[in-house]
Amino acid sequence: MVPIDHLLTFALASVALIALPGPTVLFVIGRSLALGRLGGFLSVLGNALGMLPLIAAVALGLGAIVTQSVVVFTIVKFVGAAYIVYLGIHAIRHRGAVTPARGASLVARPWWRLLAEGSVVGATNPKSIVFFVAVLPQFVDYHAGAVPLQLLTLGTLFVVLALAGDSVWAIAAGSARTWFAKSPKRLEKLSAGGGVMMIGLGGVLAATGAQS
Repeated sequence: MVPIDHLLTFALASVALIALPGPTVLFVIGRSLALGRLGGFLSVLGNALGMLPLIAAVALGLGAIVTQSVVVFTIVKFVGAAYIVYLGIHAIRHRGAVTPARGASLVARPWWRLLAEGSVVGATNPKSIVFFVAVLPQFVDYHAGAVPLQLLTLGTLFVVLALAGDSVWAIAAGSARTWFAKSPKRLEKLSAGGGVMMIGLGGVLAATGAQS
């Protein structure tokens, strides 16, 4: 098991990191502006689920292979970036497909699809890969043994904290969208704005290097 002091230190570091706006926050805000609170939250949940395989890979020692291989890391990076750009384009093209009702936005797409889309983004986020490979091991007590279990514990804690923190952003952005829903034209522009934000995020992630 992870020593309590290591666990608390990691939790504090994770909260500080999660609180800083980054690629995941921009993705969540973009999705929430484009799809509403429900779409944003499902994207957050999917993103969290997508990080679980990364944690398992790091615990098994496979994560380092990705970051140390320029080819593999580049492939994963561009797949994730291209997928976010695709989601952004989709949000712009279908900006009128979400129907406002009673001040709330109803997502016109299956919930499982939104979860799956978020999972792909979470699993291919290069910054998440680098974080799990480079940061998690620093909080492991190698004298305590069961290193894979410690890595899994730390990674799972990070996912839980990220899920809570990112949900706040989803609710906030989704609430702003609810106000814009009073005007169909404003709502369409907001959805398009969320799509543009995701396209820009895809470009930023594509430029992310293994050492960043």
